Amino acid sequence: MESVNKFQSLVILLMVAIGILLGQIEFIQTYAEYLITPFLMVMLFLVFLQIPLKDILKSFKNLKFTLTAVIINFIWTPFLILVLGRLFLVDHPELLIGYIMLMVTPCTDWYLIFTGISKGNVALGSSILPLNLVLQLVLLPVYVFLIGGSSVDMNTMQLVKGVVSTLIIPLLCAIIIRKIIINKIGQEDFEEKVATKACDYQGYFLNAAIVSMFASQGKILLENIQVLLILLIPVLLFFVINFCVGRLVGRVMKLNYEDSVALNLTTLARNSPIALAIAVATFPDRPLISLALIIGPLIELPVLFLIAKILLNIREKQLKIA
Repeated sequence: MESVNKFQSLVILLMVAIGILLGQIEFIQTYAEYLITPFLMVMLFLVFLQIPLKDILKSFKNLKFTLTAVIINFIWTPFLILVLGRLFLVDHPELLIGYIMLMVTPCTDWYLIFTGISKGNVALGSSILPLNLVLQLVLLPVYVFLIGGSSVDMNTMQLVKGVVSTLIIPLLCAIIIRKIIINKIGQEDFEEKVATKACDYQGYFLNAAIVSMFASQGKILLENIQVLLILLIPVLLFFVINFCVGRLVGRVMKLNYEDSVALNLTTLARNSPIALAIAVATFPDRPLISLALIIGPLIELPVLFLIAKILLNIREKQLKIA
């Protein structure tokens, strides 16, 4: 899966093209939308299967790191998104909702790959993953209403239903099945055989969901190709500002290079698959919201590669000084 993640932007772009081409076939266009939610639910089940939620208390062993990451992710970032959204997307309410959903959900998978590439503390980054997952599940509906509630008509129960159907059900299933499998084959075999396979297949189901979405909604993309340009500036500004904030906070907190990298990546990478699953279930008649969540990674992933290179250059300079 690591090799897939390294080229995820290109893979997503390819899936978009395949979906649009398949959408030219009327039969596929008509029925593709019914496959989106099932594919996303299976993908999220595979994601959750890899996450040991019982280890959430481990993140509190390094209280300084945990509190800093939580404050940046769940207090500072929503405030930043409120400002950027109002500055750049106030005339595009559906894109604003998609932007909010993308940017207030910290990543739960590929940020660890970029942490490793940057020679950061992967174990420390992993420790906060379960906490990030739980907090975003609880707080995402709150942020959507507080930041963008007046942008589009939203039904509270519909949003809650979307979270339950696309996230809570796969999460509960993953917790139960994970426990059953570990009891049967042991923790070590689970990590080596089951977790690695789940990591591989989660990407396949995400790509299948993207193909299905664009097979059913490809015409909307072609009619709204300017969406990429509209989102470009606020998305880039988020990464630039939060990168600088993370570096500054890391210095103030006197974190070493490895720990500061873990802080940078867990507060930069975003969780588009989870946000996309909720958007599809909650706003089925507003495809521009989902479109924003698919376009987001096309910008995000190349930026994260660039940030990884910048962090490695910082590391080299620190080693020379030392």
